[in-house]
Amino acid sequence: MNDERELMVLPLVVRLERATPPERADALEAAAMAVLSLLDDPGEWQEELLAWQSTGKIRKVVRRARGAEWRRVLDLPGRTIEHRTAEMRVHPPIPLDGWPKDLSRLQVSGTDLTDAEPPPPAGPPVLWENPALGMTAGKAMAQAGHAAQLAWWASDEQARKNWREAGLTVAVRTAAKDRFAELSDSGLPVVRDAGFTEIEPGSCTFVAEAPWLPRR
Repeated sequence: MNDERELMVLPLVVRLERATPPERADALEAAAMAVLSLLDDPGEWQEELLAWQSTGKIRKVVRRARGAEWRRVLDLPGRTIEHRTAEMRVHPPIPLDGWPKDLSRLQVSGTDLTDAEPPPPAGPPVLWENPALGMTAGKAMAQAGHAAQLAWWASDEQARKNWREAGLTVAVRTAAKDRFAELSDSGLPVVRDAGFTEIEPGSCTFVAEAPWLPRR
């Protein structure tokens, strides 16, 4: 029998108003920062967080909301991360089959975004996206969250303290093909997708890079 803890998921909701959609990089960074916020300070959701993490299954699902949908999401337990043009809501982990009604009715597929302007210069840590996969923004948000989580786990206490004092910021960028191959073979934290949606199981989606993260 499967351990019930393996069937938990971390819900993320991006605010996606028709007239003012967020920049893609901002949304991916907001997703990563939302995950980091919960890892750093789970508050009253410590038990749920431990149950979700305990088997190493860190599944995340990103949905989108606008207007009244977003206002209903704000009434649910969770916290909001605002990052430049993006707003992201992170909720405590829940059973995969136990979504609250106001979350379960939100759409999950086909979420895509673009960058109207080049993102600002990237400072560490940088979460590098695989240029070969062509993930939707919704999929990439979840994968960026995974990369941030692996980077957090790989950071020592001093690195986490420095990161916390810097606001738990990250940069998300798409790597050049050769650069991504080099990074993914360097010993840095690598996200390999389970293959539930969009891409083949085992695909390398993101690599997290920072001066304090160990390499081979």
